[in-house]
Amino acid sequence: MRTLLTIAGFDPSSGAGTTADLMVFAAHGFFGTSCITALTVQSTQSVRAVHPVDPETIADTLACLEDDLPSSGVKIGMLGTRKAVDVVAAFLAVLRQNESTDDAKPGVRVPVVVDPVLRASAGRELLEPGGAYALRARLLPLADWVTPNLDELGWLTGALVNDREGMLRAALQLQQEVAGAVGANGRRIHVLVKGGHLTVPGGAEPGPPADLLLTANGERHWLEGERVVTTSTHGTGCALSSALLCRLALGDPPLTAAQSAKAYVAEALRRAVPIGHGPGPVEHLWPLRNK
Repeated sequence: MRTLLTIAGFDPSSGAGTTADLMVFAAHGFFGTSCITALTVQSTQSVRAVHPVDPETIADTLACLEDDLPSSGVKIGMLGTRKAVDVVAAFLAVLRQNESTDDAKPGVRVPVVVDPVLRASAGRELLEPGGAYALRARLLPLADWVTPNLDELGWLTGALVNDREGMLRAALQLQQEVAGAVGANGRRIHVLVKGGHLTVPGGAEPGPPADLLLTANGERHWLEGERVVTTSTHGTGCALSSALLCRLALGDPPLTAAQSAKAYVAEALRRAVPIGHGPGPVEHLWPLRNK
């Protein structure tokens, strides 16, 4: 049984955050551990409050888990504060240092996927402004993947992103900026942009969802999809990044991992049963329902 670690906020409605990530890990056959960075008061209707976890507690949790249950992959979601970003970046720096000095596992790199959760869909801020800068400058250079949606990509780059051309330009900009950051050593990050909010050119109506994969070696792939009509859409971003981590930990190459993660989320949307009075959760455990 291999272990994956999620570092994210706690969603008591279990549509997103650590609870959702753990379900995705289980659905792919992994044992999941978690480090909670913030407690949220939320339901399917809204996020009412956010209570950040003390950074020392986050650091102690990460050290404790790594000592006893070292992970085969790390997914990072909501961090909440600048101090939390700094603590997680310090944890990743130690992880990378240990990898480079582990003679027993030469060349083995634990995949790290960052889902840059900056705001809730209803608009509440989930990462303070200074935290967003630190995430880009300190955290992403230590990661392997980043999976922003259109708004998050725009906030990270300062660009207006609402069409395919804008997605590509901003993804290239983000990749270049991360590669040039201190500590990155010119190493490029894989960028998977979630295009679920793309609109039909010249209009406000949703268009066919297309995700953009910009690989570390410069390959560009458009992952076309179909728009699933459902009110159960809560947690799609968390599910995609967690499923992506699972596929990477299983050994999939970048394009295959991204395609498989996208297919998993599409089926989770199709199988979701509406619950709650707002946008309900996707069906994270659907692969287990087939057994």
